Amino acid sequence: MDPFDRRTVVLGLLGVAGVALAGCSGDAPASAALNTATVGVPTASPSASNSPARWPLSGKLVTNASAPNRPAVAVKVPDNRNEHPQVGLDQADIVFVELDGYRDADGYASTRLVPVFHSRLPNDVGPVRSMRPVDVPLLSPVDAIIASTGAAGWVVNYIKHFREHVEGSLTYLETKGSGAYSIDPSRVRTYQGVTYYDRAVVCHPRILAKQTKRFGSGPQQAYFPFAETDLEVSTASGEAARRVRVPWKKADSYDMGYQYDETAGRYLRSMPWGPHVLADGSRVSTDNILVVRATQRYAKLYAGSGHKEPIHEIIDAAGTFYYFHGGRYVSGTWTKGANEQPFDFTLTDGQPLKMAPGQTYVELPSADAQVRITA
Repeated sequence: MDPFDRRTVVLGLLGVAGVALAGCSGDAPASAALNTATVGVPTASPSASNSPARWPLSGKLVTNASAPNRPAVAVKVPDNRNEHPQVGLDQADIVFVELDGYRDADGYASTRLVPVFHSRLPNDVGPVRSMRPVDVPLLSPVDAIIASTGAAGWVVNYIKHFREHVEGSLTYLETKGSGAYSIDPSRVRTYQGVTYYDRAVVCHPRILAKQTKRFGSGPQQAYFPFAETDLEVSTASGEAARRVRVPWKKADSYDMGYQYDETAGRYLRSMPWGPHVLADGSRVSTDNILVVRATQRYAKLYAGSGHKEPIHEIIDAAGTFYYFHGGRYVSGTWTKGANEQPFDFTLTDGQPLKMAPGQTYVELPSADAQVRITA
């Protein structure tokens, strides 16, 4: 894809009137994705009175009882090669990997990230780009603020419809002057006399979280089914998985790769072009990998509109999954109901999945993606 395609850039951020930061044009999802039924408020998951308090998105033990009473902040982070390196991913509880939306000549898109911060709110996360329709069902169970540079018009309206569970209005332009975002001057670029800021917007989650009183009590339910002890983690009896390849494009290409590091006890992440490295030089790694395979498609709202928006069909849907931890894996089926309902995972033997506390990368490739696992 041409890095200077007019659809992929943000122009005139600081001086061209009328140009919105992320106004990616697009089209609306079909009824399955546009689930417009009235949604209810999720209730806190029941727990035994003697169970220790845990962070709802990481499952780790809480040391400060009042700390979880703050909103979760999700940030839309681009993941194309020319938009690397990124900042702040290492402090996320969950990182969703979804379709970017800009398709290549064969009709396939690369990836966009959605790190979600709750147990830790970093000073800086970036770069920042636009929202996608799948952010609604992914983040509604969390009651999250979404940091972004905006979205296509119909996507903005779609997200507003579910504002009971997601706050998508705190964009760069809507919060100017608050300090919630800034521009990294080292990443501002000029091409053919035009200045571009698409790689330069940085979010400051600690400040953004103060721009609204919504969701101040934090997520009301655990996002994943966390185990109470190491022995309960499903992978304790799983098969070996030292290396994992998750393809995103045709012929099972454009792999997101993970290599288990025995010393660190974590999976080291790679991009299709090499190791995934942050701006400070650190290698991206994670405790858990959850591969949720689901049908992908592109939808439009009306004839003559711009490029179609990517849809992951995870509302009132089901599919297969792989879960990796500690150099081992298990698999099974997932289901998900309405937007505000979390995923439900069942192993092939009929038992419920139990995950280890820690950071989780959630890959959302197509339903027929051939995940390759090396023992």
